[in-house]
Amino acid sequence: MQNQFRIQHYCALGLVILAMLAASIQPLEFESYLLHQAGTVFMLAALLIAFKKVGLSFSSFVLYLIFLLIHIVGAHYLYSYVPYNDWILHSFGFNLDQSMGWSRNMYDRFVHLAYGILLYPVLLRLFEVWFPKNKPIVLYLLVIQFIMASSLIYEWVEWLIALGLSPEDAENYNGQQGDIWDAHMDMLLATIGAMLMGCFYLIKKP
Repeated sequence: MQNQFRIQHYCALGLVILAMLAASIQPLEFESYLLHQAGTVFMLAALLIAFKKVGLSFSSFVLYLIFLLIHIVGAHYLYSYVPYNDWILHSFGFNLDQSMGWSRNMYDRFVHLAYGILLYPVLLRLFEVWFPKNKPIVLYLLVIQFIMASSLIYEWVEWLIALGLSPEDAENYNGQQGDIWDAHMDMLLATIGAMLMGCFYLIKKP
């Protein structure tokens, strides 16, 4: 574990900062973009504090930053309008949405799944420090519960923010796309992501 910044850490952080600057150029809706990027700044600060306080492996540090990059792209396009299918179609000639039978933009689903997968290593490290005597399976369950709880709180915060916006702005910010079960599916995917990554860590642990 490392708690001192090295050149690779600065390079990784530099890429995230550059991505934030690039995403700030003509986002689809600037007010919603700023709301999303406030979350980016908060999560970046949390990562840096955790890094200095408890130490993190470089791989877990990078995975966390990859999640922030995915989120930054979503913030620029208001999540609901990320043209991932166009990118895949242009690069590989493959229509992902059509092949999967998707009628809505699935980028937000991908981000919530990534939340569970990519943040698991950092959260596991925190719980290892906070509860050093607990068995791996207990830590696994604690991290999953934290992912579930934080996903729920995020959906509450989204709802509270949306209450103060116009219907159009609220839809742009939430990216619900008419799906009444959007929040439930987002929380489920984050949980599944954490469970999958947690199983990987349990299996590889000597």
